[in-house]
Amino acid sequence: MLGGDLLRRAVRDVSDKMLIQQLKELEADGLVKQTDYKEVPPRVDYSLTPLGRSLGEALVPLCAWGTEHMAEVSRVCAERATWTRRERPPV
Repeated sequence: MLGGDLLRRAVRDVSDKMLIQQLKELEADGLVKQTDYKEVPPRVDYSLTPLGRSLGEALVPLCAWGTEHMAEVSRVCAERATWTRRERPPV
């Protein structure tokens, strides 16, 4: 479980508005559960639901693939950035 402050620190360079919006969407999708303690000052915690945990487990191989192929993916992205809109990628 992550409290709002810890989550904010873990996800750097994101506005509070965007973080709250994303958390609400994840909650609506059944991936995250919010626990509101109804305290002053407000305190909420977020945790993954079983569906969210299973998604995390499914993403582990994709993250491993990305790490393994980082140099090649970076090269392709850098190459793509040089293309103009009318230009076709080299075959």
